[in-house]
Amino acid sequence: MSDIRSFSIADTPSLMVDIEVMEGNLDDMQRKADSFGVKLRPHVKTHRSVALAKMQIERGASGITVAKLTEADVMAEGGVDDIFVANEIVGNIKLERLAEIRRKVRRMAVAVDHMDHISILNGRFKDPDRPLEVLLDVNTGDPRTGVEPGPEALDLARSVWESPGLSLRGIYTHDGQSYDVEGWEGIIEVNRNSQQAVIDLAKTIKDHGISCEEVSVGSTPSLLLGEILPGVTEIRPGTYIFMDADQANVLGSYDRCALSVFATVISRPTRDRVVLDAGTKALTYYVQDKGICRTPGHGVLKRYPSIHLNRKSDEHSSFDIPSDMDVDFHIGERLEIIPNHACPTVNLYDSIYGVKGGEVVALWPVSCRGCSR
Repeated sequence: MSDIRSFSIADTPSLMVDIEVMEGNLDDMQRKADSFGVKLRPHVKTHRSVALAKMQIERGASGITVAKLTEADVMAEGGVDDIFVANEIVGNIKLERLAEIRRKVRRMAVAVDHMDHISILNGRFKDPDRPLEVLLDVNTGDPRTGVEPGPEALDLARSVWESPGLSLRGIYTHDGQSYDVEGWEGIIEVNRNSQQAVIDLAKTIKDHGISCEEVSVGSTPSLLLGEILPGVTEIRPGTYIFMDADQANVLGSYDRCALSVFATVISRPTRDRVVLDAGTKALTYYVQDKGICRTPGHGVLKRYPSIHLNRKSDEHSSFDIPSDMDVDFHIGERLEIIPNHACPTVNLYDSIYGVKGGEVVALWPVSCRGCSR
């Protein structure tokens, strides 16, 4: 892993990616998808970068997943032509934007989990010659969006199937509850149960004469550890490209963490306390408070992974030097911080510095920064 403490970049805080580690992460997940005979459709909300989305596609990804229509718009303008919006689209403004984006791409799909969504989409998309593709959002344990995998889900699938302006591509789930369980065995069980639930639902849908081409599953922790069951056709991990402190706790190592925030020591107000110029506006305030992904602080020193940031305000964060460590930090010294969660951290920056062989060799715009509508 590159040591970039001496790099003379514009200023701190800055966002850095070790390209060799990132490429290893990309290749590992693509190999896993290929070995199980499924498509990889990565969730690009992690990096929000057209350049990195294209890198994933060049390595074999079938298309991308986004969370927001504004992300989809930027990706479409950048030349990405197969986009799944893993979210429910509501409101006239968004419907018009969806229609406009759809005209720019080869293939696009959105999510539904309620009859109202189908009614809303039916009111806007009526062309049977080019129906809007839809995936049914299925809740397999993460209490967010998603219909339960039972009779109501079948009714929704039938309603989409019978809508001339819509086309049921399939079903999908996000097993975000994998972040909260304890131990590898818990993640593997969540992964298996979530997959089996959507596989069984897909069979029920097909048994009723309704096409269900795609059975799509997601969440990086479960896809790092678990197998992919026969019947699943697509996986949608996001954080795997960079990893972060959450995922490092799953793997038991920080070696695959490609992303870091470059920060400067600006104060040593006491013998033990070290203050950095990267606060919540550079690292977010995200803390995973339970489960295998539990993070004990607000970020980890890459060079000293036993040290966690323990205080954070808007413009500052700090840590205390452990009494049993023979190490010192000097004002002006630059440190790399592994963020707890990559996705909200990336969204705080305009660009990402790519590092390879001890040199900054790339600068990738965070093309979708702030694209949260």
